[in-house]
Formats: sequence, structure tokens, C-alpha cells
Amino acid sequence: GYPKEQRTFARISGYVEQNDIHSPQVTIEESLWFSASLRLPKDISIDKRREFVEQVMKLVELDSLRHALVGMPGSSGLSTEQRKRLTIAVELVANPSIIFMDEPTSGLDARAAAIVMRTVRNTVDTGRTVVCTIHQPSIDIFEAFDEVSSIMSLLVDSFDN
Repeated sequence: GYPKEQRTFARISGYVEQNDIHSPQVTIEESLWFSASLRLPKDISIDKRREFVEQVMKLVELDSLRHALVGMPGSSGLSTEQRKRLTIAVELVANPSIIFMDEPTSGLDARAAAIVMRTVRNTVDTGRTVVCTIHQPSIDIFEAFDEVSSIMSLLVDSFDN
């Protein structure tokens, strides 16, 4: 292997927090452009950045809402499920190989959770690795995962070794 370096790990990984924190006065496209501008390497041209933002918007199925204001949670702007997909997209524009997601379906009804999980599946289908924590998933969400590990099995395995 290679020595662990924070800089390298930060470049290849992304973290999607449980809480969706976004600036309410910007659009979806502006949010993604801002993240891409800050996080992609400087040698990537503006045209390539635009193309990448476009691809990510399509991947998370927010391209039709590109000009929608993010707004405030629960009062204006995007729905909770749309905000969650935007949170995922903000990480995806940094082009990580592995993405950690903390409770991506938390606070969502079954329909909204299914839409978010479709976004997660779309992300996996691009060749990225996604690691999620989910408490009490529905059977549909449970079946969406390629591999499942429970904390209990991980603890038992660590004690056995």
C-alpha cells in the first residue's frame, strides 16, 4: 500500500453529512459550480468544469431544477429529498472515488427515500464506491445495497481476530 496522507485521502474521498446545509440564496447550479470551483484541481479548464457540473446534475436528476433557488428547509425552495440530492451532488463535483454518506434517507418518506437511493445507485454505477450508514432501512432500501455489514457483525469479527 501507500502511506496514509490526509491530503491524498481528502482528494479521493467525499463525505455527505446527514444535515443538508446549503446557502438559501443560490440556485442548484450555482451551488455545484461553487463547489467545483473550490475543489477541482486548478488545471481543469472552465469548460471541463461546466461539463462536469452538467454531468453531476443529470446523475442526481436535478438538471431540470438547475435554476431553482435552494431556499430554507421546510419553508421555501427545494424539498427535503431534493436538498439531499443536492448535498450528494456537492460532493460528487469534487470527483471522489469513494463517498461516505451519513444517513442519506434520514427524515424522508418512503417515496423520497427511494428517489435518494436511486441517486446513490446512479453514483455507484459510475464506478465509485459508496459507504452508507442507515438505521432501520425499508426492505426496498436494504435490497438496493450490493453489500451490507452491520455494526454487530463488525464488532464480533474484530473480537474474533
